[in-house]
Amino acid sequence: MTRADALRRLPVRTALPALEQALDDHGAAVLCAPPGTGKTTLVPLILAGLVAADGRDAAGPPRHVAVAEPRRIAARAAARRMAWLLGEETGGRVGFTVRGERRAGPDTVVEVVTTGVLLQRLQRDPELSGVDVVVLDECHERHLDADTAAAFLLDVRAALRPELRLVAASATTDAEGWARLLGDAPVIEAPGISHPVETVWAPPRRPVRPPHGMRVDPALLEHVAAVVRRALGEREGDVLCFLPGVGEIGRVAGLLAGTDLSGAEVLQVHGRAPAAVQDAVLAGGSGTRRVVLATAVAESSLTVPGVRVVVDAGLAREPRTDHARGLSALTTVRASRASARQRAGRAGREAPGTVYRCWAEADEARLPAFPAAEITVADLTAFALQAACWGDPLASGLALLDPPPVGALAAARAVLTATGAVDADGRPTDRGRRMARLGVHPRLARALLDGAHEVGARRAAEIVALLSEEPPREYGDDLAAAWRAARRGNDGYGARWRAEARRLEGAVRGVADAPAAGAERLTDDAAAGLVAALAFPERVARARGEGAYLMVSGTGADLGDGSRLRSAPWLAVAVADRPVASASARVRLGAVIDEETARAAAGALFAEGEEVHWSAERREVVARSVVRLGAVELASRPLVAPDPALVRSALLEGLRAEGTGLLRWSAEATGLRQRLAFLHRELGGPWPDVSEAALLERTQEWLGVELDRARRRADLERVDAGAALQRLLPWAGGEAARLEELAPERIEVPSGSRIRVDYGGERPVLAVKLQEMFGLGQTPRVADGRVPVLVHLLSPAGRPAAVTADLASFWQDAYRSVRAELRGRYPRHPWPEDPSTATATRRTNARRRP
Repeated sequence: MTRADALRRLPVRTALPALEQALDDHGAAVLCAPPGTGKTTLVPLILAGLVAADGRDAAGPPRHVAVAEPRRIAARAAARRMAWLLGEETGGRVGFTVRGERRAGPDTVVEVVTTGVLLQRLQRDPELSGVDVVVLDECHERHLDADTAAAFLLDVRAALRPELRLVAASATTDAEGWARLLGDAPVIEAPGISHPVETVWAPPRRPVRPPHGMRVDPALLEHVAAVVRRALGEREGDVLCFLPGVGEIGRVAGLLAGTDLSGAEVLQVHGRAPAAVQDAVLAGGSGTRRVVLATAVAESSLTVPGVRVVVDAGLAREPRTDHARGLSALTTVRASRASARQRAGRAGREAPGTVYRCWAEADEARLPAFPAAEITVADLTAFALQAACWGDPLASGLALLDPPPVGALAAARAVLTATGAVDADGRPTDRGRRMARLGVHPRLARALLDGAHEVGARRAAEIVALLSEEPPREYGDDLAAAWRAARRGNDGYGARWRAEARRLEGAVRGVADAPAAGAERLTDDAAAGLVAALAFPERVARARGEGAYLMVSGTGADLGDGSRLRSAPWLAVAVADRPVASASARVRLGAVIDEETARAAAGALFAEGEEVHWSAERREVVARSVVRLGAVELASRPLVAPDPALVRSALLEGLRAEGTGLLRWSAEATGLRQRLAFLHRELGGPWPDVSEAALLERTQEWLGVELDRARRRADLERVDAGAALQRLLPWAGGEAARLEELAPERIEVPSGSRIRVDYGGERPVLAVKLQEMFGLGQTPRVADGRVPVLVHLLSPAGRPAAVTADLASFWQDAYRSVRAELRGRYPRHPWPEDPSTATATRRTNARRRP
């Protein structure tokens, strides 16, 4: 019996006439309705014609409605709630289908599915036969599957079924982008039940470390638990506490256990929670006060009744992909301001409430405005396969709110090519289409198809089921041991794992090749390693120290202390992340393999050839014949006669790494380089730039002959750099002949001495004893008379006495003070009163007498 009173209390009812009119006129609409208004439950029933807006049974033939939810827990909850409103059980007029579970029958009119299931149906039946209306719920969350499904549905409406109606339902009012995407569709806003919510800022008293990867500072979780206890003492009603993941929920539940909660019970809501627990939370309290610890699923996908207080830890989980290291994982980030508003609103759905925010008010402005769209940060391999099977390998024709990043899409296509899912043009192969139909990530689909042939369908399915949902931490980091624990387990994970394994086994039978001879003789440990290696071939790793490994991708990987895998010579790394300030990944789940398995799984990375390169460690050319599996060296031997071109390239590499100092630079060579640098600086062309960068850029012009002859570093060390530099002189125009004129190596001074000029500084320097300059009235000049040299006048002992660029001025003024200071110290040397007319000398007074 329809629960008409409950239906009439849902606020979205007032927006339904406008929504139906928009669909009649445009075929598409954007519905903005806050959580708890009935957008997920009443709207599909009205659009299907199962009930009227006043809550009574509707007359007329029903329309078939598909409701797409981003999460399995939300799909089940929405279907159960709609069935309850109709006074039925799921499987009748309202059903649901999620991966591994289906409750729908011939009478089902409204079917709630996950966006992943919707994509599978669109690939099998692009016309979506039998469906009249599609509701994309929670589209504001910007999940990748939802964005992809919307793009495919728009293609269907444009090319195949213009009568198909499409509703994008959002819990926020940020709907302009979706309206444009849907062809300037009308935006229908429904009022929410909005009671005032008081904000209490509750930052930790002591600083906590920011989140990194999956890690959350335990001090923050202790603080969240304390805030929950505080909220129970200061406010009435149930408490809803938002935490980033299952692990944090478990830890906070443990911190609350055994403490005084004033009789409140602690419940946990997340995607892994048993259905009975989920039902109990969503059904409301039975008189006992509740503390509900939840992930972001309770922001908008689920409505938890009885909540008056929200405690927000301020964290969320988003996918991230490190393409350089081949690592994809969820990472903990600060929640956005939009998410914080959604969470706070849960406290005011039924009555005035309070939100305790576990951060300082001053930090609010620094939070991101919205969560990142998944397409911009996630691994795009599954998306790329979906797009290829849809007929658009580059995704260039898909209507998407955000385009996929070029680099991420290229990396995804490389994975698909390596696994045989697409051809060289990006078109899906028959194998790729089979992989797409298996309902798991393409990497796992490859492992399932190939693993079924190698180890049998049942065992391959069981291992892939383990990899598709990471087992609990208490199962350990050994994949084979976790497999055995799952088989024994009676917990919620074990039940889900068995259901998924059965589904995968059924899906792979008939599409995989028959098991190879001897497949069943492989031990479970060997089977686990092989399947994991097939899924992640670039993460095959060889030991390089106690607990330390090198993956064939080139990334290091470390096992935790106490891991039973630490003695394994080879590993297949199934799950890994990168800790704070670490260059290596941390292995969270792996399996022991041998070299044969490593070669079989990562065969595309096997290479054998000559390697000639410059070794920075040895500072020498290294020439070897090497056998490699990606970055892992399997074997090597020295090359007796390496390819001269490769040797030359290696020597160039060494020059770039260590500089031209590898050559022999005599004093004359250094002087020539300094003179050329001076002329280039003062006169420009045609005098060459002889800076380090310029010389390395022009090695062929001035060092080509020597490089062709050299075979090792010692050969470079014998190269006369000065002779080689001569090749850069401007011989063609005849300017080279003026080198000595423009930048003389030595200048003759009045005493007859030829003094070397130092061109190593900003200005040329002539360092000469003062007595040798007597009688010279003007400062010597170079560079066609443009630049006066800087004269360093020395005492008879060769120590600096004065510096001048104007000799005439020095003789007239500063000389007198120098003479007064030094004539007593050096009485045997001439100190005439008028040095400008005196005779220059290199000798003392005594030696000058006849």
